[in-house]
Order: sequence, then C-alpha cells, then structure tokens
Amino acid sequence: MTLDAQTFMQHLANGISVGSLYALIAIGYTMVYGILRLINFAHGDIFMMAAYFAFFGIAVFHLPWYVAFLLVIGVTVLLGAGIEKAAYRPLRDAPKSSVLISAIGVSFLLENLATFLFSGKPKAFPDFPAMTRVLEIKGISIQVLTLVVPLVTILLLFILLFIVNHTKLGMAMRAVSKDYEIAQVMGIKIDRIIAYTFGIGSSLAAIGAILWGMKYPQVSPLMGVMPGLKCFIAAVIGGIGNIKGAVMGGFILGLAEVLLVAAFSSLTGYRDAIAFILLIIILLVRPTGLLGEKTAEKV
Repeated sequence: MTLDAQTFMQHLANGISVGSLYALIAIGYTMVYGILRLINFAHGDIFMMAAYFAFFGIAVFHLPWYVAFLLVIGVTVLLGAGIEKAAYRPLRDAPKSSVLISAIGVSFLLENLATFLFSGKPKAFPDFPAMTRVLEIKGISIQVLTLVVPLVTILLLFILLFIVNHTKLGMAMRAVSKDYEIAQVMGIKIDRIIAYTFGIGSSLAAIGAILWGMKYPQVSPLMGVMPGLKCFIAAVIGGIGNIKGAVMGGFILGLAEVLLVAAFSSLTGYRDAIAFILLIIILLVRPTGLLGEKTAEKV
C-alpha cells in the first residue's frame, strides 16, 4: 500500500509524538540501569500510578491542572525514591537475580494495589480542550498535543543532559555508574545519588503519564504493562545506559509502529509485536544497542 504525501506527513507526526512518549519513559529505565545495572521493571507501574494521581487530582479533587501536575510529579518522585529505599537498597550487595525478582515483585504489588484501591474498571482521563484542539497545517490535521509532546521531550532531554554533564550531581552520578564502590570510598553519598536517580526517572515517568493520559484518555491498573515493556525495548534499541540512546530508541520504535501499520493495514492487529521484532533484530545485529558500549559487569 502506498501513502500520499499528506497522509505520510500525518502519520509521521503521530509517530514522532508516540515515540516522544516512549522516549520519556525509556530514560527512566536507562538511568537506573546506567548506575545500578538494574532493570527496574516497576517503572511502567510507577507511570501507571502517576496517571492515577493526575486523574484524582483533577477529576476528583478538582485542583487546577498546573497545581495537580506539580503534585503528581512530586508524589511520583517520592514513590520512586521510596521503592528504591524499601525494595532495592537492602539488596544492594545481593545477587543480581534477587534484585530482579524484587523489581518484578514491586511491579505486581503496584498493579494489584491499584486494582484494590481504584478498582479494575478503566477511568476516563480528564479532557484538555487546548491540547486536543486540531490544527490544519497545509492540509494536515494535527492535534496540538502531537506538536507539544516532542517539544517537551526534547526540552527535558537537554535539561537532563545539562544536569548529567555540567553539575556536581551529574558528576557524582557518572562516578557511581563507573564504580559505585570506588565512588563511595571517594566520599560520594551513594544512597543519596541513587535516590536522586530514581527520583529523576520517576519525574519523567510522571510527565510521560500526564501526556499519555491526554493522548489516550483512559486509566487502568494494567495500563503501564505494555508501555513499560515497549519503553524498555526502546532503551535496549538505543543502548541501555545511554540517555541519548533511550530517546533515539523511543523515536525509532514510535515511528516504526505507526508507519508500518499505516503502510500495511493488515499489520494493525500486530502493532505491539513490532516492538518485539525490533528487539530481536537489535539483539542479533548489535546486542549493545545503537549507541551502547560494551561494559564489564560485576558478578
């Protein structure tokens, strides 16, 4: 099936928007892995909890959207840091398999806790007319949100890169990522730096959840499962542990999903499978990812 220029541009804009959301969440995976060599499988469920926080802040407590969003980010940061302290910190010196099992356990805990507290019935995310308004640009119909999401992602990427490369916190994070035992000997407060890392990753997940809720206005306890897996795949595609790689992987995955389904409508039911096919190809061709480097892991 061939696409005319207008249709292609329409799908390209949608692919970039979806890819931007994947990129935001993928950064959380890649930051934690870069420092702890830990795949935080609970990250997708932190994203889900942030979506519920936003829903209750606006739809139930009727807070102004800007107040609700700031509170959502703050509460999600505390949730991420709390999970690190309760579930991961006590296992800092345990075998990697123990930490991985703990991460999976936290994921199931959050999903079942959300089901118990909020019920399994999906809830409608509040509508934001300013974001869902459709613009006509040279015959192409694009939602305002479709333009806003990539801009927010790029802005946050530059802020994060500045923090990592040009601040004392970033210097400490890079030192811990190289060898946290040596960094501790040099006087770096390891627990604090790791907590900051989880907090930053969780804040990006919160922003991603807010934007995701605007784009796909439905909240449910399992809403973080598939996006979480896809964003992990995006991080692997780009080179897990590399922030720029996570963003690149997110865009590649989003564009591949949207454009392939647009070009081949018969693949519509297999959209989620595209991510796993890309993962297999990357692992076969370049196991470290597009921007990843080989590192020797401690055992």
